[in-house]
Amino acid sequence: MGDVAQRLAEIVGESHLLTGDGIPEDYSGDEALTGTPTTPRYVVKPATAEEVAAVLTTASDHRIPVTARGSGTGLSAAAQPHPDGILVSFERMNAVLEIDTVNHVAVVQPGVTLSELDEKTASSGLGYTVYPGEMSASVGGNVGTNAGGMRAVKYGVTRNNVLGLQAVLPTGEIIRTGGKIVKTSTGYDLTQLIIGSEGTLALATEVIVKLHPRLRHGATVLAPFSDLDRVMAAVPAIVSSGLAPHILEYIDALTMAAITYNADLALGIPDEVRDASQAYLVVGLENRDAERLGGDTAELGELLTGLGAADVYVLEGTAARKLIEAREKAFWTAKSAGADDVIDVVVPRSAMPEFLSRSRELATKTESGVVGCGHAGDGNVHLAIFQKDKEKRASLLHDVFALGMELGGVISGEHGIGRAKKERFVELEDPAKVALLRRLKQAFDPAGILNPGVLFD
Repeated sequence: MGDVAQRLAEIVGESHLLTGDGIPEDYSGDEALTGTPTTPRYVVKPATAEEVAAVLTTASDHRIPVTARGSGTGLSAAAQPHPDGILVSFERMNAVLEIDTVNHVAVVQPGVTLSELDEKTASSGLGYTVYPGEMSASVGGNVGTNAGGMRAVKYGVTRNNVLGLQAVLPTGEIIRTGGKIVKTSTGYDLTQLIIGSEGTLALATEVIVKLHPRLRHGATVLAPFSDLDRVMAAVPAIVSSGLAPHILEYIDALTMAAITYNADLALGIPDEVRDASQAYLVVGLENRDAERLGGDTAELGELLTGLGAADVYVLEGTAARKLIEAREKAFWTAKSAGADDVIDVVVPRSAMPEFLSRSRELATKTESGVVGCGHAGDGNVHLAIFQKDKEKRASLLHDVFALGMELGGVISGEHGIGRAKKERFVELEDPAKVALLRRLKQAFDPAGILNPGVLFD
């Protein structure tokens, strides 16, 4: 191990290699509620793709596990390192290399945070539209988990917004996939294969992301409903209306009460309306023209009223911003309330009412609490699970995940499988598919060094 430490120091520089007591606790995991903090043997902070390649070559030669880390904001324990392994932190690879206003792309290193990218692109009138709820998240982390967020209903998730990669294979080879092009029919799509692979196939060292025009005018509309079924019935009507919302969220009454309390946010909803409401829709509209936005907002209000909303509130300025921020931080609200897990099953929009209803029935059977919110526009349900008993919680999670798959969905819409959900994933997924994934893993990573224990053992 002394030889390995010496070699790693030669690659990244002694000041960018951490070992033993010199490794801060922050490197021991991510934000997953069920992860076990683990201190790696080494933390390396490379500055170039060539340094990453040299680190991975060394790791392969010595069969040392390697875990990649962006900002550590993941929710599935995919950034939990191995105790005898190397943690590759991309904090030094944090440059926006190019903003191409002709091709509407940015070329960035993986350690760039979403807030940094947003700031760098602002003057161009363009922006990156993946907002997974935490602006300190890194672009490389987005790639690893195929992050989504509230704006996915209009702009899609990470895999819809990444055109190409530079990536380092665990064998030390550096490859490029895709490019500043919007389509390709030239061999296997390695870009899409690496996106969402949670650091198990290759490490992205450069990312080409799509940029979209920033629309100057926006409106946030809040609609309370007396029951969740009416909320879910309203969603397809809004999506098919042609209003093109960039935000379409549902929030149940308990979650709304919690996030507005934590944000010290008064929405101006009368007590009698609030007390009779079981769920809310939050709809965001945007337009380049203020007058057109006003017309769209009025049309949306009429549509929501006809769909059974108790009332319609157009939130102004600070209230609108604070509500969106509070919704984005719903995970932290659940965590502070003592949630034991947070899951992100995605089902077809039409299946959301049945999924939510039956999930609550399953929770009742195990004496568990289930509350939440979600991206109603794309069927992505975020549920906070309150159950301290590990066996009961495991049983509930198995049944909820199985229910989601029965209804045509998958276990995770945007958080990934990581270590947190791998047992359920292997139990419930098609064995032929899991076997194929294992063969892909073997082809990319013959030494088995990249994030062992993530997705499957």
